[in-house]
Amino acid sequence: MINIKKIDEAAKKLEGVIKKTPLQFCERLSKIYGANIYFKREDLQEIRSYKIRGAYNKMAHLTKEERDLGVVTASAGNHAQGVALSCTKLKIKGVIFMPIVTPTQKIERVKYFGDGYVQIKLVGQSYDESTKAAKTYSHENKAVYIPAFDDNFVINGQGTIGKEIYDELGGKVDLVIAPIGGGGLISGVSTYLKEKNKNIRIFGVEPSGAASMTESLKLGKVTSLKNVDTFCDGVAVKTPGNITFPICQKNVSSVIVVGEGQVAKTVIDLYQNEGIVSETSGALSISALENLKEKIKNKTVVCIISGGNNDLLRYPEILERSLVYQGKKYYFLVEFAQKPGQLKKFLNHVLGPTDDIVLFEYVKKNNKEQGPALVGLELKDKDNIEPILARMKEYNFNYKMIEDKELLYSYLV
Repeated sequence: MINIKKIDEAAKKLEGVIKKTPLQFCERLSKIYGANIYFKREDLQEIRSYKIRGAYNKMAHLTKEERDLGVVTASAGNHAQGVALSCTKLKIKGVIFMPIVTPTQKIERVKYFGDGYVQIKLVGQSYDESTKAAKTYSHENKAVYIPAFDDNFVINGQGTIGKEIYDELGGKVDLVIAPIGGGGLISGVSTYLKEKNKNIRIFGVEPSGAASMTESLKLGKVTSLKNVDTFCDGVAVKTPGNITFPICQKNVSSVIVVGEGQVAKTVIDLYQNEGIVSETSGALSISALENLKEKIKNKTVVCIISGGNNDLLRYPEILERSLVYQGKKYYFLVEFAQKPGQLKKFLNHVLGPTDDIVLFEYVKKNNKEQGPALVGLELKDKDNIEPILARMKEYNFNYKMIEDKELLYSYLV
């Protein structure tokens, strides 16, 4: 069962285990959208995500016999850390299957939180392959499998976020926005809040490259995507849960789909303005504000920042996607006449005073009048692009803008 009573029970189980994370008022976005906007800072948990809530609640309800047999799960991210820390706190042996390609930093974090209670097995090239191996291990060793989202205890644990929001804001909260991967977080939060006040509106958010709940709701049944974009890796789920799907059908007003570039811009904005290091999936709820701006005017809105496990090595890619999304970065194939002075001509007559070349790869073609160059431009102002295109035509530079659907574009960004 998933209801207020069970979520209240989960909250008692979690006392002393989790942080009751703050609701942080965001003055910047409140002014922009004419609303009272709060961040629910789940990135401030010990494992820097909300996943400890569901994992611990599930494991705290195991019988002594089940605890003695141990637990197993599959994850390359926040769920793995939640299970690892729960194993340590409850003194339960656990095995966590992770894909071979999992970054070392994530493996080390799981080892740290597991503190000797957790064994890591690197199996398969993908999460699906690791999951298959983990379930086989569960069957063969009678270890309890700890699901990432599609489980009553897990969902009730995540629902404690809804309880904390309501305990602090009460009847003042009008709208809550949460990211959706498999649907465990939004199912628990929406169940608690809608039972407390049916007028509270719940909105989910998915990235365009992993919108499995959106597709399922559209078709009226749980539906699997063939492929997912892993840019928002925390919600890159091909198939939503069988338990979570009907709850979303019942409680969620709408699921907003946002582009990965929009998410990237939000991650950068949060860091530059509020000093918040959010992972890409953690920024989804805030990314959706622009899509909901007409619905949130004069409302009290809570955006759940679900996690902050962002590898610093990803920031160049995130910044790149942000600039492209804002129309401040473009890539071209440009034909240059094979004679002296052509690059100087391009710099002096095509580019504006605040525009910059950030990539230039030229391939000389013997016995040809023209040679192609791969050119990356970064613009101070997005409105600069149209004059640049006009000047390339005026000065006889043949060009092709590289679109985001092309294979070469994926190599660049």
